[in-house]
Amino acid sequence: MLLQSLAFALTPAVWIIVVLAVVLLLVFFYLIPVNLWFQCVLNGVRISLLQLMFMRWRKVPPALIVNAMINSKKAGLDLSSDLLEAHYLAGGHVQRVVNALISADKANIALDFKAATAIDLAGRDVFEAVQMSVNPKVIDTPSVAAVARNGIQLIVKARVTVRANINQLVGGAGEETILARVGEGIVTSIGSAESHAFVLENPDSISKVVLAKGLDTGTAFEILSIDIADIDVGKNIGAELQMDQANADKNIAQAKAEERRSMAIATEQEMKAKAQEMRAKVIEAEAEVPLAMAEAFRNGNLGIMDYYKMKNIQADTDMRESISKQ
Repeated sequence: MLLQSLAFALTPAVWIIVVLAVVLLLVFFYLIPVNLWFQCVLNGVRISLLQLMFMRWRKVPPALIVNAMINSKKAGLDLSSDLLEAHYLAGGHVQRVVNALISADKANIALDFKAATAIDLAGRDVFEAVQMSVNPKVIDTPSVAAVARNGIQLIVKARVTVRANINQLVGGAGEETILARVGEGIVTSIGSAESHAFVLENPDSISKVVLAKGLDTGTAFEILSIDIADIDVGKNIGAELQMDQANADKNIAQAKAEERRSMAIATEQEMKAKAQEMRAKVIEAEAEVPLAMAEAFRNGNLGIMDYYKMKNIQADTDMRESISKQ
Protein backbone atom coordinates (compact mmCIF):
# COMPACT_ATOMS: atom_id res chain seq x y z
CA MET A 1 0.00 0.00 0.00
CA LEU A 2 2.87 2.33 0.77
CA LEU A 3 4.48 1.68 -2.61
CA GLN A 4 1.22 2.18 -4.43
CA SER A 5 0.61 5.48 -2.66
CA LEU A 6 4.17 6.56 -3.42
CA ALA A 7 3.75 5.68 -7.09
CA PHE A 8 0.58 7.77 -7.30
CA ALA A 9 2.31 10.65 -5.53
CA LEU A 10 5.11 10.86 -8.14
CA THR A 11 4.55 13.24 -10.97
CA PRO A 12 5.20 12.33 -14.65
CA ALA A 13 8.32 14.48 -14.65
CA VAL A 14 9.72 12.54 -11.72
CA TRP A 15 8.95 9.26 -13.51
CA ILE A 16 10.88 10.42 -16.54
CA ILE A 17 13.85 11.34 -14.38
CA VAL A 18 13.77 7.93 -12.68
CA VAL A 19 13.64 6.09 -16.03
CA LEU A 20 16.51 8.16 -17.43
CA ALA A 21 18.55 7.48 -14.30
CA VAL A 22 18.00 3.75 -14.64
CA VAL A 23 18.95 3.82 -18.34
CA LEU A 24 22.09 5.85 -17.63
CA LEU A 25 23.01 3.46 -14.86
CA LEU A 26 22.64 0.46 -17.20
CA VAL A 27 24.71 2.18 -19.90
CA PHE A 28 27.35 3.02 -17.31
CA PHE A 29 27.65 -0.56 -16.12
CA TYR A 30 27.73 -1.79 -19.75
CA LEU A 31 30.47 0.61 -20.84
CA ILE A 32 32.39 0.33 -17.57
CA PRO A 33 32.21 -3.29 -16.38
CA VAL A 34 32.83 -2.69 -12.69
CA ASN A 35 32.19 -6.33 -11.84
CA LEU A 36 35.00 -7.46 -14.18
CA TRP A 37 37.32 -4.83 -12.76
CA PHE A 38 36.52 -5.99 -9.22
CA GLN A 39 37.17 -9.58 -10.34
CA CYS A 40 40.58 -8.51 -11.67
CA VAL A 41 41.42 -6.80 -8.39
CA LEU A 42 40.53 -9.91 -6.39
CA ASN A 43 42.73 -12.13 -8.61
CA GLY A 44 45.70 -9.77 -8.82
CA VAL A 45 45.29 -8.94 -12.52
CA ARG A 46 46.17 -5.38 -13.47
CA ILE A 47 43.50 -3.99 -15.79
CA SER A 48 42.04 -0.55 -15.25
CA LEU A 49 38.42 0.47 -15.73
CA LEU A 50 39.53 2.64 -18.61
CA GLN A 51 41.10 -0.34 -20.37
CA LEU A 52 37.93 -2.38 -19.93
CA MET A 53 35.87 0.47 -21.36
CA PHE A 54 38.20 0.80 -24.36
CA MET A 55 37.87 -2.95 -24.99
CA ARG A 56 34.15 -2.53 -25.55
CA TRP A 57 34.76 0.33 -27.93
CA ARG A 58 37.25 -1.84 -29.86
CA LYS A 59 34.58 -4.58 -29.94
CA VAL A 60 36.69 -6.93 -27.83
CA PRO A 61 34.78 -8.95 -25.19
CA PRO A 62 36.26 -7.81 -21.85
CA ALA A 63 35.11 -10.99 -20.10
CA LEU A 64 37.14 -13.11 -22.53
CA ILE A 65 40.34 -11.14 -21.93
CA VAL A 66 39.80 -10.99 -18.16
CA ASN A 67 39.17 -14.72 -17.86
CA ALA A 68 42.21 -15.52 -20.01
CA MET A 69 44.43 -13.26 -17.90
CA ILE A 70 43.12 -14.70 -14.64
CA ASN A 71 43.76 -18.27 -15.87
CA SER A 72 47.28 -17.42 -16.99
CA LYS A 73 47.98 -15.54 -13.75
CA LYS A 74 46.89 -18.48 -11.61
CA ALA A 75 49.10 -20.77 -13.75
CA GLY A 76 52.15 -18.58 -13.21
CA LEU A 77 52.21 -16.99 -16.66
CA ASP A 78 52.50 -13.26 -17.24
CA LEU A 79 50.48 -12.27 -20.32
CA SER A 80 49.69 -8.78 -21.49
CA SER A 81 46.12 -7.71 -22.15
CA ASP A 82 47.29 -5.82 -25.23
CA LEU A 83 48.74 -9.01 -26.74
CA LEU A 84 45.57 -10.93 -26.04
CA GLU A 85 43.46 -8.17 -27.59
CA ALA A 86 45.68 -8.06 -30.66
CA HIS A 87 45.35 -11.82 -31.11
CA TYR A 88 41.57 -11.65 -30.78
CA LEU A 89 41.31 -8.82 -33.31
CA ALA A 90 43.50 -10.87 -35.70
CA GLY A 91 40.89 -13.63 -35.62
CA GLY A 92 42.58 -15.94 -33.13
CA HIS A 93 41.18 -18.05 -30.30
CA VAL A 94 42.42 -16.41 -27.12
CA GLN A 95 41.26 -19.01 -24.62
CA ARG A 96 42.64 -21.86 -26.73
CA VAL A 97 46.06 -20.18 -26.87
CA VAL A 98 46.08 -19.55 -23.12
CA ASN A 99 45.10 -23.16 -22.39
CA ALA A 100 47.87 -24.37 -24.71
CA LEU A 101 50.46 -22.18 -22.97
CA ILE A 102 49.37 -23.43 -19.55
CA SER A 103 49.48 -27.09 -20.67
CA ALA A 104 52.88 -26.62 -22.31
CA ASP A 105 54.27 -24.96 -19.20
CA LYS A 106 53.06 -27.77 -16.96
CA ALA A 107 54.47 -30.41 -19.35
CA ASN A 108 57.84 -28.62 -19.69
CA ILE A 109 57.30 -28.06 -23.42
CA ALA A 110 59.03 -25.03 -24.91
CA LEU A 111 56.20 -22.88 -26.28
CA ASP A 112 56.06 -19.10 -26.12
CA PHE A 113 53.14 -16.77 -26.79
CA LYS A 114 54.36 -15.75 -30.26
CA ALA A 115 54.70 -19.33 -31.46
CA ALA A 116 51.33 -20.30 -29.97
CA THR A 117 49.51 -17.43 -31.66
CA ALA A 118 51.23 -18.18 -34.97
CA ILE A 119 50.08 -21.80 -34.79
CA ASP A 120 46.54 -20.70 -33.90
CA LEU A 121 46.33 -18.17 -36.72
CA ALA A 122 47.64 -20.82 -39.14
CA GLY A 123 44.41 -22.71 -38.57
CA ARG A 124 45.69 -25.47 -36.31
CA ASP A 125 44.37 -26.28 -32.86
CA VAL A 126 47.38 -25.35 -30.72
CA PHE A 127 45.82 -26.74 -27.54
CA GLU A 128 45.21 -30.11 -29.22
CA ALA A 129 48.79 -30.06 -30.53
CA VAL A 130 50.17 -29.58 -27.03
CA GLN A 131 47.99 -32.39 -25.76
CA MET A 132 49.22 -34.60 -28.59
CA SER A 133 52.78 -33.80 -27.62
CA VAL A 134 52.07 -35.05 -24.10
CA ASN A 135 49.76 -37.91 -25.10
CA PRO A 136 50.72 -39.30 -28.57
CA LYS A 137 47.95 -40.04 -31.03
CA VAL A 138 47.37 -43.36 -32.79
CA ILE A 139 46.34 -43.13 -36.45
CA ASP A 140 44.82 -46.19 -38.13
CA THR A 141 45.79 -46.47 -41.78
CA PRO A 142 43.30 -47.71 -44.37
CA SER A 143 43.86 -51.12 -45.96
CA VAL A 144 46.98 -51.05 -48.13
CA ALA A 145 47.27 -53.69 -50.88
CA ALA A 146 50.73 -54.63 -52.17
CA VAL A 147 52.17 -57.51 -54.20
CA ALA A 148 55.30 -59.48 -53.32
CA ARG A 149 57.75 -60.69 -55.97
CA ASN A 150 56.10 -64.12 -56.18
CA GLY A 151 52.87 -62.43 -57.30
CA ILE A 152 50.82 -62.91 -54.10
CA GLN A 153 48.87 -59.90 -52.90
CA LEU A 154 48.94 -58.87 -49.23
CA ILE A 155 46.47 -56.49 -47.60
CA VAL A 156 47.97 -54.67 -44.62
CA LYS A 157 46.53 -52.43 -41.92
CA ALA A 158 48.90 -50.47 -39.69
CA ARG A 159 48.72 -48.21 -36.66
CA VAL A 160 50.95 -45.16 -36.66
CA THR A 161 51.75 -43.55 -33.32
CA VAL A 162 52.59 -39.88 -33.80
CA ARG A 163 53.44 -36.96 -31.57
CA ALA A 164 52.91 -33.33 -32.53
CA ASN A 165 56.05 -31.46 -33.51
CA ILE A 166 55.47 -27.98 -32.11
CA ASN A 167 58.28 -26.44 -34.13
CA GLN A 168 56.81 -27.60 -37.46
CA LEU A 169 53.11 -27.04 -36.87
CA VAL A 170 53.24 -23.89 -39.02
CA GLY A 171 53.78 -25.01 -42.59
CA GLY A 172 54.08 -28.70 -41.76
CA ALA A 173 52.06 -31.37 -43.56
CA GLY A 174 49.11 -33.02 -41.83
CA GLU A 175 47.84 -36.52 -41.14
CA GLU A 176 46.94 -37.16 -44.78
CA THR A 177 50.60 -36.86 -45.77
CA ILE A 178 51.64 -39.24 -42.97
CA LEU A 179 49.09 -41.83 -44.13
CA ALA A 180 50.14 -41.47 -47.76
CA ARG A 181 53.82 -41.89 -46.95
CA VAL A 182 53.22 -44.86 -44.67
CA GLY A 183 51.12 -46.52 -47.39
CA GLU A 184 53.87 -45.92 -49.93
CA GLY A 185 56.44 -47.39 -47.53
CA ILE A 186 54.31 -50.50 -46.98
CA VAL A 187 53.93 -51.05 -50.72
CA THR A 188 57.68 -50.64 -51.24
CA SER A 189 58.55 -53.00 -48.39
CA ILE A 190 56.22 -55.78 -49.55
CA GLY A 191 57.14 -55.29 -53.21
CA SER A 192 60.84 -55.84 -52.41
CA ALA A 193 60.16 -59.08 -50.50
CA GLU A 194 60.94 -62.32 -52.35
CA SER A 195 57.73 -64.02 -51.23
CA HIS A 196 54.63 -63.24 -49.24
CA ALA A 197 55.54 -65.99 -46.76
CA PHE A 198 58.57 -63.99 -45.60
CA VAL A 199 56.37 -60.95 -44.89
CA LEU A 200 53.84 -63.08 -43.01
CA GLU A 201 56.61 -64.57 -40.90
CA ASN A 202 58.31 -61.23 -40.26
CA PRO A 203 55.71 -58.43 -40.17
CA ASP A 204 58.16 -56.26 -38.24
CA SER A 205 60.28 -56.07 -41.38
CA ILE A 206 57.67 -53.71 -42.83
CA SER A 207 57.88 -51.43 -39.79
CA LYS A 208 61.68 -51.34 -39.91
CA VAL A 209 61.79 -50.45 -43.60
CA VAL A 210 59.09 -47.78 -43.29
CA LEU A 211 60.60 -46.17 -40.19
CA ALA A 212 64.02 -46.04 -41.83
CA LYS A 213 62.65 -43.80 -44.58
CA GLY A 214 62.13 -40.77 -42.30
CA LEU A 215 58.51 -40.30 -43.30
CA ASP A 216 57.88 -37.50 -40.80
CA THR A 217 60.24 -35.08 -42.55
CA GLY A 218 58.44 -31.82 -43.33
CA THR A 219 55.32 -32.81 -41.41
CA ALA A 220 53.76 -31.44 -38.24
CA PHE A 221 54.25 -34.79 -36.49
CA GLU A 222 56.98 -37.04 -35.20
CA ILE A 223 56.44 -40.74 -35.90
CA LEU A 224 57.13 -42.78 -32.77
CA SER A 225 56.23 -46.23 -34.06
CA ILE A 226 54.51 -48.08 -36.89
CA ASP A 227 52.80 -51.29 -35.81
CA ILE A 228 51.29 -53.81 -38.21
CA ALA A 229 47.77 -54.50 -36.96
CA ASP A 230 46.63 -57.04 -39.57
CA ILE A 231 47.89 -58.83 -42.68
CA ASP A 232 45.56 -60.72 -45.02
CA VAL A 233 46.48 -62.73 -48.11
CA GLY A 234 44.71 -61.41 -51.18
CA LYS A 235 44.65 -62.56 -54.78
CA ASN A 236 47.34 -64.35 -56.77
CA ILE A 237 48.08 -61.38 -58.97
CA GLY A 238 50.94 -63.15 -60.77
CA ALA A 239 48.69 -66.03 -61.87
CA GLU A 240 45.97 -63.62 -62.97
CA LEU A 241 48.48 -61.67 -65.05
CA GLN A 242 49.71 -64.89 -66.68
CA MET A 243 46.12 -65.91 -67.45
CA ASP A 244 45.40 -62.50 -68.91
CA GLN A 245 48.56 -62.73 -71.02
CA ALA A 246 47.60 -66.22 -72.21
CA ASN A 247 44.11 -65.01 -73.14
CA ALA A 248 45.63 -62.06 -74.97
CA ASP A 249 48.00 -64.37 -76.89
CA LYS A 250 45.08 -66.68 -77.75
CA ASN A 251 43.02 -63.77 -79.03
CA ILE A 252 45.97 -62.58 -81.12
CA ALA A 253 46.46 -66.07 -82.58
CA GLN A 254 42.74 -66.36 -83.37
CA ALA A 255 42.80 -62.98 -85.05
CA LYS A 256 45.79 -63.97 -87.19
CA ALA A 257 44.15 -67.31 -88.12
CA GLU A 258 40.97 -65.50 -89.07
CA GLU A 259 43.03 -63.11 -91.17
CA ARG A 260 44.73 -66.02 -92.99
CA ARG A 261 41.35 -67.75 -93.55
CA SER A 262 39.90 -64.55 -94.96
CA MET A 263 42.89 -64.17 -97.27
CA ALA A 264 42.51 -67.81 -98.40
CA ILE A 265 38.81 -67.32 -99.11
CA ALA A 266 39.58 -64.15 -101.03
CA THR A 267 42.28 -65.96 -103.06
CA GLU A 268 39.92 -68.84 -103.78
CA GLN A 269 37.20 -66.50 -104.95
CA GLU A 270 39.72 -64.67 -107.12
CA MET A 271 40.85 -67.96 -108.70
CA LYS A 272 37.23 -68.95 -109.34
CA ALA A 273 36.61 -65.62 -110.98
CA LYS A 274 39.65 -66.09 -113.21
CA ALA A 275 38.56 -69.65 -114.08
CA GLN A 276 35.11 -68.43 -114.99
CA GLU A 277 36.65 -65.73 -117.10
CA MET A 278 38.84 -68.24 -118.93
CA ARG A 279 35.89 -70.63 -119.40
CA ALA A 280 33.91 -67.80 -120.88
CA LYS A 281 36.75 -67.14 -123.30
CA VAL A 282 36.91 -70.86 -124.18
CA ILE A 283 33.17 -70.97 -124.80
CA GLU A 284 33.50 -67.87 -126.88
CA ALA A 285 36.34 -69.48 -128.86
CA GLU A 286 34.36 -72.74 -129.29
CA ALA A 287 31.46 -70.72 -130.60
CA GLU A 288 33.72 -69.39 -133.34
CA VAL A 289 34.92 -72.89 -134.41
CA PRO A 290 31.85 -73.79 -136.53
CA LEU A 291 32.06 -70.41 -138.22
CA ALA A 292 35.73 -70.94 -138.96
CA MET A 293 35.04 -74.47 -140.30
CA ALA A 294 32.26 -73.17 -142.53
CA GLU A 295 34.56 -70.49 -143.85
CA ALA A 296 37.26 -73.13 -144.44
CA PHE A 297 34.76 -75.33 -146.39
CA ARG A 298 33.75 -72.40 -148.57
CA ASN A 299 37.30 -71.44 -149.27
CA GLY A 300 38.35 -75.05 -149.98
CA ASN A 301 40.86 -75.15 -147.14
CA LEU A 302 39.09 -78.04 -145.36
CA GLY A 303 37.86 -81.26 -146.95
CA ILE A 304 35.19 -83.66 -145.85
CA MET A 305 37.77 -86.28 -144.87
CA ASP A 306 39.59 -83.79 -142.72
CA TYR A 307 36.34 -82.96 -140.99
CA TYR A 308 35.63 -86.66 -140.21
CA LYS A 309 39.13 -87.12 -138.87
CA MET A 310 38.65 -84.15 -136.55
CA LYS A 311 35.28 -85.54 -135.34
CA ASN A 312 36.90 -88.92 -134.65
CA ILE A 313 39.66 -87.25 -132.66
CA GLN A 314 37.10 -85.28 -130.68
CA ALA A 315 35.03 -88.41 -129.98
CA ASP A 316 38.13 -90.24 -128.84
CA THR A 317 39.03 -87.32 -126.52
CA ASP A 318 35.52 -87.29 -125.02
CA MET A 319 35.69 -91.04 -124.41
CA ARG A 320 39.03 -90.71 -122.64
CA GLU A 321 37.70 -87.88 -120.40
CA SER A 322 34.62 -89.95 -119.46
CA ILE A 323 36.81 -92.95 -118.60
CA SER A 324 39.16 -90.78 -116.48
CA LYS A 325 36.21 -89.35 -114.54
CA GLN A 326 35.04 -92.85 -113.60
